[in-house]
Order: sequence, then structure tokens, then C-alpha cells
Amino acid sequence: MLYRMFLVCVCLSVYTSASSLSCRWVHHKFSHLSRRSMDLLDTMAHNSTNTTEDAEINFPNDLYNQASKASAEDKLRFSVQILEEMLALFDEDHSNASWEVQTVEHFLMVVTQQADGLHSCIKRHGHKKKNKKLQMYFGRLSRRVLEHMGHSAESWELIRKEMKVHLMKTDQLVLSLTN
Repeated sequence: MLYRMFLVCVCLSVYTSASSLSCRWVHHKFSHLSRRSMDLLDTMAHNSTNTTEDAEINFPNDLYNQASKASAEDKLRFSVQILEEMLALFDEDHSNASWEVQTVEHFLMVVTQQADGLHSCIKRHGHKKKNKKLQMYFGRLSRRVLEHMGHSAESWELIRKEMKVHLMKTDQLVLSLTN
């Protein structure tokens, strides 16, 4: 009996320490990867030959405001969803963009690391519904910007600018957890 209790205690302490270790990722890795992903987007802009005028895309500030008032776990879920939606958007045909392929691939790799790392900090990995408004917003970006403009270099430059703002907002949201 005592042996079983000892095993239960050991298992609980290992589980607890593993959980806290995964959230250390936010403190130690997220900021670095966040800066790196924004730097890569800036590099993509410097390699771009397009000039675009800003379009009205209806950035979802209200969703960020709601997320900023949510629990820590919901903030993480929201941030993961943004990063995953961003990755899905970049899965579309970006061959007309004048970005270097290697820079885009590196950017996608860094964003994937961010999403995976944040996901590891979520304690309850159960299936929770995604934010429908956020899904609809990214769907509109795909249809109204990319498809409507024929996946042109100009449309991708608009997307790049929009994703930079999302990365900055996500960075603020996640870093609010460390204060």
C-alpha cells in the first residue's frame, strides 16, 4: 500500500513538473521566436518589389480585446489559433509573391514552433471549439484579398502587412501572461 502511494506521489510530481516546464517555454522561447518571425516578415518586405496601397481589411480588434480579458488558457488557445490560421493562409499559392522561398519557409517554420510551443502550455488539451469569428476573418482574407486579387504579389504584400500586425498583437497577448 505504501509503495502504491509512493508511486502515485512520484507520478503526480513528474506530471506537475512537466506541466510547469512546458509553460516555461513562454518565458524563455516565445519572445525570441516572436521577434524572429517579425524580422522574417520584414525581410520579406525588403525583398518585395511590390508597392501596395493599404486596403480596408477590418482587423478584428474586438476579438483581441475579448481575448485580453480571458483566462490565461483561453489567451493561449486564441494565440495558437491565430498562428495556425496564419499558417493555413500561407499554405495558399504564394508563388506570385516576390519573396525568397527560403525566407518564407523559415518564417513558416518559426510560426509553427510558436504555435506548437504555446500549445504545449495549454494544460487541458481537450477539444475546444475554435473562435468562429477568427476563422471567418481569415476566410475573408483568403477570399477577398488573395482570391479576388488572383494571389498576386500585391495581395500577398497586403497579407504580409496584416500578418505583421497579428504577430505583434499575439506577442502582446502572450507576454501579458508573464507579467
